[in-house]
This record gives sequence, C-alpha cells and structure tokens, in this order.
Amino acid sequence: MIHLDWATRPTIREIKCVHTNAEKYMVDRALTGGKMYELKNETEEFYFVIDNTGKIGGYYKEYFEG
Repeated sequence: MIHLDWATRPTIREIKCVHTNAEKYMVDRALTGGKMYELKNETEEFYFVIDNTGKIGGYYKEYFEG
C-alpha cells in the first residue's frame, strides 16, 4: 500500500523530463520538457513523479533522463 503515502515519502532523486512526445497519451498536460521532477518510486518500466498537477503520476521512463 505504498501508493497511499508516496507524496510524503522522501524523494529518491530528481530526474529531468526530456520530451513529452507521446504516441498514445497526452503527457504534455502533466509534464514539461526540460523541467526537473521529484522521483518518488520506480519500477522496471515507469517513474512515479510529482507532476505539474501536484499529484503523483506514473510515466514511462522514455520521457526522462537521470
């Protein structure tokens, strides 16, 4: 039940969004290219960050470097 307190957990590190060119999803509404985001959790395929909406969002790693 880690998802219940992700926002208050310590930040693992900061990662930089390199692009928002998504094929399926509209990530440009929640991410900004060139901006640094707080990484709260990570899986093999996704980064979970606090996005522009102020909430935790899960995004493919291809949008970030770091």
